[in-house]
Amino acid sequence: MRGLRKSAAGLICLFALATAGCSVGSSDGSGDSGTADSAPSADPSTGTPSASATGYAPYVSATTASDLDFAGSPATYNLAFVISSGSGCTPEWNGSSAVDDAAVASRISDLTAAGATVRVSFGGASGKELAATCDSAEGLAQAYGEALDAAGGATLADFDIEGDELTDSASVALRSEAIALLQEERSGLKVSFTLPVMPSGLDDDGVALLQSANDHAVRVSTVNLMTMNYGESYSGDMGDYALTSAEAAHTQLKEVFGLSDANAWRGMALTSMIGVNDVDGETFTLDDAAEVRAFAEEKEIAWVSMWSTFRDQPCDDDADSDDAATDCSGVDQEAGAFGEALAG
Repeated sequence: MRGLRKSAAGLICLFALATAGCSVGSSDGSGDSGTADSAPSADPSTGTPSASATGYAPYVSATTASDLDFAGSPATYNLAFVISSGSGCTPEWNGSSAVDDAAVASRISDLTAAGATVRVSFGGASGKELAATCDSAEGLAQAYGEALDAAGGATLADFDIEGDELTDSASVALRSEAIALLQEERSGLKVSFTLPVMPSGLDDDGVALLQSANDHAVRVSTVNLMTMNYGESYSGDMGDYALTSAEAAHTQLKEVFGLSDANAWRGMALTSMIGVNDVDGETFTLDDAAEVRAFAEEKEIAWVSMWSTFRDQPCDDDADSDDAATDCSGVDQEAGAFGEALAG
């Protein structure tokens, strides 16, 4: 998303955030072991019983507040984005604000005051993801850890990998090694990967990234699919495309991680770009949001999300709805309506 925008060592399965653990002798670090078929029984953010297994976790700006952040009462916020400060291994919010910036810390306190948690999202479509600029896995792990600590000791980390970083095998391997080191240090750290998807599923680079994580014994909690911006030839119903993409990726997750049908769904998340997308002819409507939410609940998908809370409002009358705006959806809606629809 744009910035504001079976390894030899043993099978490491993908497990939903609330499961007890992994399979074949693996553990989530909590002292409990489980199987690949263990089912989540609690809300992934709070660990308490939940009427729905599917959470709502929108992407928000880490540096700028919006009145729309609270629409739908999110259980988790995806804080966008930590990237490299430039050519070195220093993490910054959007490449411009220190990770320990007091204003960001205050913002996180506001977001979590009602009991929500935060997930630090590294990467995105703009700037350089830290794996592209850090020289060693140890240094990279330290940089990731600094950002998590600055975000109140966050135990949820998202890696939004796209563009050049997704096709760079060296940075993919370095990142996998660093995340594995980080999880050795932080046994409770839950990791998600946010990846572009097509109605045909993840591309070869996305699958290779997940295989790399698996080979390095990374415990992956969730694969979050960016169900958006497919291309000019995809001018049909965006809700249907999201479901088709999920179905295709579901088969791939089963194959990569050796999961059952149910756990492949439970280890998936879906993120849509609400309203007008960056590709001409692609518009994600409120009806599409309701369709995605119903599908996610049926399949017990881990969580659904949107890009982004800033856009969850109608544009001014003079706004050009043919182009995706950073601060409005480009469709007829009430402010916060997408958040309410995706929260269910």
